[in-house]
Amino acid sequence: MKNVPVVLVVIAAALIGVVLAGPFYVIDEGEQAVVVEMGRLVDVVTDAGLHIKIPFIDNVVRYPKRIMAWEGEQKSMPTREKQYIWVDVIARWRITDPRKFYESISTVSSAYPKLGDIIDSEVRTVVAENYLRETVRNSNFIIDEKTTLSTPETADSGEDVSSDSMFEEFEKQLSSIMQEPGANNEPIQKGRRRLAEEILARSRGIVDGYGIELIDVVIRQIRYSDELTQSVYARMIKERNQIAQAFRSEGEGKKAEWLGRTENEQRSILSAAYEQSEKIRGAADAEAVSIYSAAHGRDPAFFDFWRAMESYRLTMPNFDKTLTTGMDYFRYLNSPGGR
Repeated sequence: MKNVPVVLVVIAAALIGVVLAGPFYVIDEGEQAVVVEMGRLVDVVTDAGLHIKIPFIDNVVRYPKRIMAWEGEQKSMPTREKQYIWVDVIARWRITDPRKFYESISTVSSAYPKLGDIIDSEVRTVVAENYLRETVRNSNFIIDEKTTLSTPETADSGEDVSSDSMFEEFEKQLSSIMQEPGANNEPIQKGRRRLAEEILARSRGIVDGYGIELIDVVIRQIRYSDELTQSVYARMIKERNQIAQAFRSEGEGKKAEWLGRTENEQRSILSAAYEQSEKIRGAADAEAVSIYSAAHGRDPAFFDFWRAMESYRLTMPNFDKTLTTGMDYFRYLNSPGGR
């Protein structure tokens, strides 16, 4: 009987120890867990609420249900044409099968380097299988977009002159520049978005075995290497200079065309004016001859006198010296009658 209080104390202490050890555990919203018994996974808990475990034996390993972000480091990798670029990739993921995740990876902190190895490997593979243009562009919008040029309305007819009629040859030249082999404007077959989808599909096939769902993979940034940057800049400058030269050549051609048209119009106007002036001069001369003839018929003596005076007025100021006035030309100087 004396040992009864001791037994009760021991039982009470054991009960207190069990309570303190925590036979109960709570799974919050946004959490999931696995119950491990002596190193062996015995249960998976995905429902939020109060749950029971065996104290000192069961261990509860908690995992988040939320979507988590993985951010990779910029890495240099070659494209299909052996051009090196820096690629920066991010991804979103979550744990969908706690059992597989625990058995293969165990902790969330260990999942990040594992994801990095898988995604980086697939990124390197996809980039190496495609050309540089596929990684930096998403569409052929640059090539599909056509430059439309227009000129002011013509002065004579008011008709709009578009690039379809006036710059057809220029557009062919510009098109040949844009489609030049090796230029950055070659058409793409996939584009950067499709490449990201390929990386996602390849990576998903691997991470599914780890109880992970890979939601998406996004190529955040692609940066040219220093050597490639200078090459790209030089090519861009060359292409822009070619386009500018095409514009200048077409402008010089149109300038010569308008100058030629202006000169032709000037000659036509001057020719018409000269023709009209000759007609007027001829009519005036004919009328003057008619008047002179009529005046000569009325008074021939006065007409001769008047003609002589007009001749003196026009010619004598040009004489430097006169040696004699006995010529018949000066007959009216000494006698009004011309005798």
